[in-house]
Amino acid sequence: MSAPTDPAVVAPGLTRLAELDATVTQCRACPRLVAWREEVGRVRRRAFAAESYWSRPVAGFGPADASLLLVGLAPAAHGGNRTGRMFTGDRSGDVLIAALNGLGLASQPTSISRDDGLELRGVRITAPVHCAPPDNKPTVAERDTCRPWLVRELELLRPTVRAVVVLGAFGWQAALPALSAAGWDVPRPRPVFAHGVRTTLHAADGGGGKLALFGCYHVSQQNTFTGRLTPAMLRGVLAAAAHTAGLATH
Repeated sequence: MSAPTDPAVVAPGLTRLAELDATVTQCRACPRLVAWREEVGRVRRRAFAAESYWSRPVAGFGPADASLLLVGLAPAAHGGNRTGRMFTGDRSGDVLIAALNGLGLASQPTSISRDDGLELRGVRITAPVHCAPPDNKPTVAERDTCRPWLVRELELLRPTVRAVVVLGAFGWQAALPALSAAGWDVPRPRPVFAHGVRTTLHAADGGGGKLALFGCYHVSQQNTFTGRLTPAMLRGVLAAAAHTAGLATH
């Protein structure tokens, strides 16, 4: 497969999530991110020196008929960028997957590698930026260049998705215009991010569809280690969103 040169041109023509995921992993649209993700894979962290890094864009993960979508920020340099799967191989993933497993939405409490057998139940995980950025800070231009992938993902999930949980303020700012472009009526002024905030989006075409949008602090170490985001806080948001999405939880 040749590398797509412009997500805005390529993404709208993709008709299945599996096709979208495969195409995302070939993207080279942002030169700074391409250089960084590949450099990280060459230099490697000492703990992973013997491993072969993925060092490509990381696609969304989870079933194509998910009713709950989780939106993060971007792959971690030595997490998703190493393993090739969202929230896999780092402490943020440890926290998130353990919470999902505790609710019965993930088949196991850990996310270590692409072939570890993890299955998500009714849940899909994605991000507005698919490449690991330096200092975990993509630029506005990189976020906007990557947006067509998220827009198309939202469009393809639209028949089944009923709730979206956005992890962190960056993801929130990136998700709102993507949701709008995917056919949801985002109110103005736009909803402000906060942990536990919830708003309902209606289909812009007047077709009667609704989408529950939740905000949650990101599962980054700076939040989980300091207690800004506790396991109970995370579980509370995920449980409420799962209930809204029609998913049974423990």
